[in-house]
Amino acid sequence: MLVLNKKLARLLQPALPVYLGILVICAAAALFLEQHILAACEAGGALVLLIFALVNSRSRKRELVRYIQSTTDALDVAIRSDAPIAKVLLDPETEEILWANGLFCKMVGVRENLISTPLTKFLPELDLSFLRDESVKTSPELRIGTRRYHIYGNVVSPKSEMYPSRLANLYFLDMTEYLTVKDEYARSRPVVAIILIDNYDELTGNLSDNDVSGINVALNNAIRRWTEGTGGLLRKIERNRYLFIFESQVLPGMIENKFFLLDDIRQVVNGSGVAATVSLGIGKDGASYEEAYNFAALSIEMALSRGGDQAVVKDRYNFNFYGARAKESSSRTKVKARVMAGSLSELIAQSSHIFIMGHSNADLDALGAAAGVQAICRKRGKKANIIVDYQQNAVQEMLTRLSALPEYKDCFLSGESALIMADAKSLLIVVDTNRPDQVEYRPLLNSMNRIVVIDHHRRAADYIEQVVLNYHEPSASSASELVAELLQYAVDPGDVLPTEAMALMAGLVLDTKHFSVRTSGRTFEAAAFLERLGADTVDVKKLLQSDFSTTVARYQIVQKARIYRNEIAISVLDSEVSRVTAAQASDELVNISNISASFVLYPAKDKIMISARSIGDANVQVILEFLGGGGNPATAGAQIAGADMGTVVDRLIASIDHFYEEMSEKPTTTN
Repeated sequence: MLVLNKKLARLLQPALPVYLGILVICAAAALFLEQHILAACEAGGALVLLIFALVNSRSRKRELVRYIQSTTDALDVAIRSDAPIAKVLLDPETEEILWANGLFCKMVGVRENLISTPLTKFLPELDLSFLRDESVKTSPELRIGTRRYHIYGNVVSPKSEMYPSRLANLYFLDMTEYLTVKDEYARSRPVVAIILIDNYDELTGNLSDNDVSGINVALNNAIRRWTEGTGGLLRKIERNRYLFIFESQVLPGMIENKFFLLDDIRQVVNGSGVAATVSLGIGKDGASYEEAYNFAALSIEMALSRGGDQAVVKDRYNFNFYGARAKESSSRTKVKARVMAGSLSELIAQSSHIFIMGHSNADLDALGAAAGVQAICRKRGKKANIIVDYQQNAVQEMLTRLSALPEYKDCFLSGESALIMADAKSLLIVVDTNRPDQVEYRPLLNSMNRIVVIDHHRRAADYIEQVVLNYHEPSASSASELVAELLQYAVDPGDVLPTEAMALMAGLVLDTKHFSVRTSGRTFEAAAFLERLGADTVDVKKLLQSDFSTTVARYQIVQKARIYRNEIAISVLDSEVSRVTAAQASDELVNISNISASFVLYPAKDKIMISARSIGDANVQVILEFLGGGGNPATAGAQIAGADMGTVVDRLIASIDHFYEEMSEKPTTTN
């Protein structure tokens, strides 16, 4: 039954009671004045008016009820009619349907009454957790049959006894056509790839024209096999460089097939037994072809700086790396070292202040390289300052020896002091690292606009950008080796102090593990040059000696090691040790028969540190990259914050397994 609001009912009634009251008063007055005929007439009029009021009131009420009922019926028809979108009203607590329109019933394929039926009966995959408050929310995409929907909903509180305390409105917007076009747009976005034969000169050197033609044909065929069936555009733009443009829908298949060109290209071998290697720089998600090409150019530069023989994919935000299984090949030339030495000397001469900075917790390679650069600055008549933390380093004895020299008076500074001294013409030379988060003092790096990087580690995704000079050679054994080569062209032999030569030799010996790993002819040439400058190998040997307690600690670490995959030694420590001791223990572990790689994990303040070494096929740099670390294939490290030791060990094991799975998988030759 429809109940009218009392206030509304009173407003809808005419003012007849007032008139009746007046007539009754008048009749009473006439009767009091003994005007009986007048009183009778007024009483009769009041009676007639009363009867009229009663009859009229009933008629008005019936008309009002009919009007409200017709309006309600019209609204109900309008609500229940097929609206442009499917709608449903439900109880958010029980998820039971209270009302649904016809389009919703058609969408879920039912015709019977849906009232009090759980929504999950028709849409079990729909998660209503997005309805957290009374604002309008959108759920993730929902597929119903062949259609795709976005669901908008909100929760309201009607404050009525007839309904639950809260109601949820859901609106199903059919986005199939829009999303189909959007997906097709994403699939057809251009991807630009630069294909570069890493060792083309080595492949074709000293070959006849016929043999070079044969090598080119074999290279072209291998690249064409990789690109065929993709619908892309392949063009050779230089003798060893190709440009490949294709749609982004092809890229997931390339990634799934591990960029099999990296392995297929190795089948091309010249008469001397040199196998070809290739680097792939891929740019995606660019706003234009130009931006995608720039991404590809950055990717190929990154691939080469990491040693080549790998694919690097760059989008708008990140680099992703694939491959990098082969050992790095050297592409350095003495011409490049001479050019770099000249450029560095000019930059030093044009600068007001020169600051030299290595990585945090400096080792002998970082300090040796810094000392060599100091000699170049002195040759150009400039005093340089070396940024080092006197409290946190692994080179205290070498620091003491250098500090005692007159040429090094007031040379060593803290990062804070250097930041105060720096001006717009200052030059910062970073040695033995290319990552901004690993430098000795990050604020100084951030404040400088003229930066030089001299490093031998493989480039990570978060490398130092915007440099004026970058001497980055991942095939070099150490930063000390690179600086020693620069010294040959930048200074005269008498300009280098014997202690500086010793520091450089110590860094070179440290990173090559006494010339046992990552050595080349250039390494021994650098060592011979340093020896002529006065570096005493016996003094270097003494400098690298450990005291008795450190030696005992090192062998205790070795004793705790456990063997994984029959060739990997993993030692997990529960107490903090020095970085040098951990590194020495890693070296000791790979000296054990049948051990090709080692990992030492130890806590340090709020971080878990990892020191890794390899003398086999296990690329420790690639393994630790998954944990945010870096280095080179033979020597690497990582610092993991915000995780306990057990979690880090699990992540390390997972990364090792992933690396070996990648190594064991045989790439397919189909796209």
